[in-house]
Amino acid sequence: MLQSNLNVPPQKFSNTPTTPYTPAKTAGAPMEQATIGRSLVIKGEVSGSESLYIDGTIEGTINFADNRITIGRNGHVAANITAKELVIMGTVKGNVECTDRLDIRGEGSLTGDVITERISVEDGAIMTGSIEVRTTAQQKKKSSEETKTMAAAAGVN
Repeated sequence: MLQSNLNVPPQKFSNTPTTPYTPAKTAGAPMEQATIGRSLVIKGEVSGSESLYIDGTIEGTINFADNRITIGRNGHVAANITAKELVIMGTVKGNVECTDRLDIRGEGSLTGDVITERISVEDGAIMTGSIEVRTTAQQKKKSSEETKTMAAAAGVN
């Protein structure tokens, strides 16, 4: 036989919990990533200190030396790019320098010269230009030589 809830007094809930809730801590810092959406068009220099996802259009230069840049399927970039990691699923026209790796996915295309430590090009990807694969030691030596050359050209001893 079923009983009716009509004669049961309503329960009162306390605002103070009986056991305190402590949220779980993440192992590392949360991954921050900026996004440039499909409708955005940027002309000029783009730089930052977090990862970047580009699904819009950029013309100029992109400098994220210590972070990852991802060019989405709708992304169109006409710029020289400096990054730690670069993933291309869209279109890039310009020179690329990666301190870690370059990954060109099957639907991606790159027209320009590449300097990187590691490279991956999937079937179906389009790559036009030269590729120079360097070790970390070679990249550091090259950048120190460039710094000395620029200082000498500026007249700094």
